[in-house]
Amino acid sequence: MTPPRTVLVIGGGAAGNAVTVLLRRAGVAVDLIEAKPDWNATTGSGITLQGNALRVLRELGVQDRVESSGQAFGSLGVIAPDGTVLHEAEDIRTGGDDLPATVGMQRPRLQQILIDAVRAVGAEVRLGTTAEILDQDAEGVSVRFSDGTSGRYDLVIAADGLNSTTRAAIGITAKPEPTGMAIWRTTAPRPAGLVRTDLAYGGPAYIAGYCPTSEHTLYAYVVEAYRDRASIDPADHADEMRRLAQGYGGHWTEITPHITDPAKVNYTWFDRLLVEGSWHRGRVVLVGDAAHCCPPTLAQGAAMSLEDASVLAELLTAGADWDEELLQRYYERRIPRVRAVVEASVQLGQWQLDGVRDADVPGLIGRTMTMLKELP
Repeated sequence: MTPPRTVLVIGGGAAGNAVTVLLRRAGVAVDLIEAKPDWNATTGSGITLQGNALRVLRELGVQDRVESSGQAFGSLGVIAPDGTVLHEAEDIRTGGDDLPATVGMQRPRLQQILIDAVRAVGAEVRLGTTAEILDQDAEGVSVRFSDGTSGRYDLVIAADGLNSTTRAAIGITAKPEPTGMAIWRTTAPRPAGLVRTDLAYGGPAYIAGYCPTSEHTLYAYVVEAYRDRASIDPADHADEMRRLAQGYGGHWTEITPHITDPAKVNYTWFDRLLVEGSWHRGRVVLVGDAAHCCPPTLAQGAAMSLEDASVLAELLTAGADWDEELLQRYYERRIPRVRAVVEASVQLGQWQLDGVRDADVPGLIGRTMTMLKELP
């Protein structure tokens, strides 16, 4: 009997967890390593999952848990800084009519659901572990781990994020570039009557928005020009975000007083990354943020990572040889879609930086999201 093919997945975020579940379900032997000892189980505030992300989560068998853990909604509001509604748009159901248009949820809750799914399929998981040496030949990859052990694999999938050390180790020189913006994020109680995401363009910051994450919670965010992180004392994070948020009305008047704990406020730059040409070298292939990253202006970062995992797993389990042609086919299927999302996400932010008052924000969002209704 032929032994199962073997895969090492480096990184236990959305892409790494998803591809692990899909490959294990198809009978592939998968080891997953994650650098963080806690598997990033408590990291982050909230996440917006649109239909194309929910479509992959359904494929993973967790969509019902995701929907019951979060808050579904079907429209987007554009508001003035004082809270006046300027425009309402029905969200495009990018996952199909049988899925919600959007689900907001707490990011740690999503991570725990994916962790549970990985555990359920029986993957070998090692936390607090990194890959230190990758030695490739025509048949596979020999890996030396940070704990001194080693392993041999038919394929290595690098899902180790924006600052992927694997990407650099295999000679791909692309690096993330800041776009000029940064985002403050926090969690807060959900005011009565807040039923969807509303975005305010302008005011004290470039963008201010919020997303319901359950019946009683939300996450809120404010986008400003990026600053040197070293110039911001972490103890002042709540004060800095609250100062910006105080310039907004509507539901913000109930959200802002809860921005008091600096430990619950996260400050992150907007980055752009798109690896061109191919996402693999030999038998090491990139997925998710290791291959591409976009500002969260379209809320498609996790969705693109989940789609990568779905497409790569589909190709790897189709019975074909795991060769150069297959891995290049993965790239060619993903790059047009990912490029469109990265470029649109960057453009939405650039219009704000440039102060373009007649920018077609609804049009660009609509065109991009309509494209995402197609299967990846």
